[in-house]
Amino acid sequence: MKESVRIYRFAVIGTLNALITAIAVWVMMDVVRAGYMLSNVVAYLIAQTHNFLWSKHWIFIHEQADLALPEATYRKSSTCRQVLLFSFAFALAYGAQFLFLVVLVEWFECNEYLAQFLGLIVYGAVNFVMNRRVTFK
Repeated sequence: MKESVRIYRFAVIGTLNALITAIAVWVMMDVVRAGYMLSNVVAYLIAQTHNFLWSKHWIFIHEQADLALPEATYRKSSTCRQVLLFSFAFALAYGAQFLFLVVLVEWFECNEYLAQFLGLIVYGAVNFVMNRRVTFK
């Protein structure tokens, strides 16, 4: 698959993830009345499930499976490995985003909703690079 197609697909799913995250943040902050930090954690965990499924099956499709392994064995071991690496990539991307969020809100007194939105950019960049180069290489 061409890298431009992969980036386009990542942008489409990233946009959906941003909407899922924004809706979850809004529900948590305005309906549940949770703080911005807890709202952020919950929203990203919800969006991660959506993100993994699309990343594995549409964005970062494995074009060449290990032919020495039976298909069922390959899929099971590959999926387990990918879940672990995806979780690691998520932790790094989320950590960068969360630090960015807290710095914007606490140090620069940025609006909490705007800071959540800007954090999506940091998260998306780190997440794409990690998943492209590590999880689904």
